[in-house]
Amino acid sequence: MEKSTKKWWTAFLLCWFLGNVGAHRFYAGKTGTAILMLCTCGCCGVLTIIDFVKLLMQKFEDAEGKVIVRE
Repeated sequence: MEKSTKKWWTAFLLCWFLGNVGAHRFYAGKTGTAILMLCTCGCCGVLTIIDFVKLLMQKFEDAEGKVIVRE
């Protein structure tokens, strides 16, 4: 498992406060799904909750497939 250079706390806080507009996905480099979340309010919150849980479990990946972990 390769670690991302992205900060876990930044992704976590972006997901918590701006998750419905996909801010954490923009931060992670996942522009396509971030735009989808922006247009659909986080797919009515479902994708936001999934991403939040993945961040808590340290399973959320950036655009390069590297896991964003808490350090």
